[in-house]
Amino acid sequence: MESEQITNQRKVDRRHLIYYLRVFNRDDNQLLGNLVDISTRGIMLVSDKPLAPNKRFHLRMVLPETLEGSREVEFEAETRWCQNDANKDFYDTGFELIDPNNSFLEAVDKLIDDCLFKE
Repeated sequence: MESEQITNQRKVDRRHLIYYLRVFNRDDNQLLGNLVDISTRGIMLVSDKPLAPNKRFHLRMVLPETLEGSREVEFEAETRWCQNDANKDFYDTGFELIDPNNSFLEAVDKLIDDCLFKE
């Protein structure tokens, strides 16, 4: 039921990746999880540990190819929900982006064009 409500509340289409991209907490350089879907308003990570809701993170995502001279993009996001993945050994966490900058938005566009399933 909660997943259905989240889907119904979503106003921006998310795109699902063909392969995972790693996302790190910039504050301690720890891997938070792998990106599994993305939009210009939010992301979803799958990880091996649950993440608390309503926590703000400074994040760094490793890109599959260089974009404007960098293989990484940095951004801020806040956790909105966390639940068990279909594989009960993992957790899915939804993040809302906080004022995404142009380099992040360009990376999203490039990812959608180059390495995502078209929906």
